[in-house]
Amino acid sequence: MANHPGDIGSFATYLVGGAVRDDLLGIADSDRDWVVVGATPQAMLDAGFTPVGKDFPVFLHPATKEEYALARTERKSGTGYKGFTVFATPDVTLEEDLQRRDLTINAIARDADGNLVDPWGGVSDLKNRILRHVSPAFSEDPLRVLRVARFAARFADQGFTIAGETRTLMQNMSASGELEHLVPERVWREFDKALHSDHAQVFIEVLHECGALAILLPEVDRLFGVPQPPQWHPEVDTGVHTLMSLRQSCLLSDDLAVRFATLMHDVGKGLTARDDWPQHIAHEHKGIQPIADACQRLRVPTECADLARLGSQYHTHCHQMQVLKPATVLKTLEGLDAFRRPQRLQKFLKVCEADARGRTGLEERPYPQAELLWQCFVAADEIDVPTLLQHKPVAPGPEAGEKIRNMLHQARLGRIRDTLGRLRSDS
Repeated sequence: MANHPGDIGSFATYLVGGAVRDDLLGIADSDRDWVVVGATPQAMLDAGFTPVGKDFPVFLHPATKEEYALARTERKSGTGYKGFTVFATPDVTLEEDLQRRDLTINAIARDADGNLVDPWGGVSDLKNRILRHVSPAFSEDPLRVLRVARFAARFADQGFTIAGETRTLMQNMSASGELEHLVPERVWREFDKALHSDHAQVFIEVLHECGALAILLPEVDRLFGVPQPPQWHPEVDTGVHTLMSLRQSCLLSDDLAVRFATLMHDVGKGLTARDDWPQHIAHEHKGIQPIADACQRLRVPTECADLARLGSQYHTHCHQMQVLKPATVLKTLEGLDAFRRPQRLQKFLKVCEADARGRTGLEERPYPQAELLWQCFVAADEIDVPTLLQHKPVAPGPEAGEKIRNMLHQARLGRIRDTLGRLRSDS
């Protein structure tokens, strides 16, 4: 065995997974992963590779830093995505390694001469735009339900659909209780990746249809079948509206917090008593606690959780900007902490616009309310406290701070009142 860095001698090395798939789809710049057949961990170390895998033998190439994994098989030995015993011995074949993968389109390899190795029909499924599981072993890893949903969202533009037998398998897996054993951080990682795709709503739709959303994010799942007033929501169904709004947020912003907040903005409607349908009085405040519960359960990043809570609480205020009282406008800006976090306000406005456009037949309608609220903020934010004190000094003392805050509040309120009067008359 040669000891040159990166030289693994006569062992067969194959490019596998997403790099092969994306190359066949004409997608560039995918991360490259490799499988080594016939090698041992010691042989990889002798060749200068660095071990990084905790659960199975994965190594970094000494020069390229790309991942090289020993060919392996897995056997179910417990619950959840970690409930596996891994076998990575030199006699594991490439076909056996590919068989343990999730989808046929991810189970294609390419050898050193550029030849494809496709024992499970991945090339055919790529051509026919089908997401199909490789083998019954798919059901042993519950995380794969989320992965398939994520691939459906990622490749929605290319017309991919999920094979009927794979949908059935995903439904059975959701009903089995296995998804309840998933680690929250892994679940959120899949949500994070999916929400970054151009068609994130497909991810949520697939999870709902297979029963997984009811387990992972019941706050959103319970919205499906809940009606809304048709004069405001021609699509009627709150779940459908949520999917439509999420689609609009993907068109308006690539920010994760915006997309997550849009997904969660109407969860309060899931708590409305059936007798009160299709009205949803105070759904804005009803949504705050379930959003907090979901964010804690999934370990959602603070920025996403905060924007989701504020999006629920204040989105109807933004919709009502043409008639909202100046004091309520200022209260909304203060509630959003806009004067310290103007970027948060900008993201909030995207959430509101996505909500307004996420309705059948209204996808292209203007949303002047966002600009109106922004102009009120700009006018109020121009108030400079030192200049304010030059015109009306405040004597030092224990009550000085409160007096200054009141002066600032009143000055901002005046600016907002003037702005609303001017802009509303212009429109």
